[in-house]
Amino acid sequence: MDKTYIEALVVMSEATGKGWWTPYKKPMEQGPLNMAELEAGAAEVRLHQSLFIPGLFQTADYAQAIFATPQLGFENEDIGDALKFRMERKRILTRDSPPSVHAVIHESALHMKFGGTDVLRGQLLHLIELARLPHVNIRIYPFSSQAHAAISGNFVHLIPSVPQLGTVVLEQPTGIRYLGGQEALLQYRQLFERLADYALPPIDVSLAPEAHSVKDSLALIQHVLYTL
Repeated sequence: MDKTYIEALVVMSEATGKGWWTPYKKPMEQGPLNMAELEAGAAEVRLHQSLFIPGLFQTADYAQAIFATPQLGFENEDIGDALKFRMERKRILTRDSPPSVHAVIHESALHMKFGGTDVLRGQLLHLIELARLPHVNIRIYPFSSQAHAAISGNFVHLIPSVPQLGTVVLEQPTGIRYLGGQEALLQYRQLFERLADYALPPIDVSLAPEAHSVKDSLALIQHVLYTL
């Protein structure tokens, strides 16, 4: 058996499970705490989201608007804790040795006006700013592309330094589901690669304006911004 794999298993068995998320154990449910711990240990994060801007990319106003949606059942006193926790999660993007983050976001998410037009405009501009980070790759999956995104569902594939120990997280109405095992990990790795292939080229703010005459993720976001 691979020595690196065995060493990683030993490290996992000795882990205390404590981190920045520990003080939130009382106000938060276990699902978000597990996600924070998995993100903290990830070398790479791959995610697909169809109706929301992913949590790691959300502005405070956008996240608060989502938490305030009555269907989610948050009490007013709980929204502050949930919002603070979500903003804390984003720090993995700017920490020392951050994970590589690859996201495919469906065009539908660019039109969902959580909190209204101004909140959405601020969120889309924030998405462009995050794409300036060298380890963040964001692709938009347009309406005009193949229908793979419609049947793929939302998922997060968290990949540690030893990929065999990765986890796929599926958020469903009945709760959060965690998948491991080589078959599931390979399935979702291939699924993400297929989604990325059919998505537009990633947001790249370093290109000269004339280079965006072709269809790419930045051009689509700018078009949506123009229509708001």
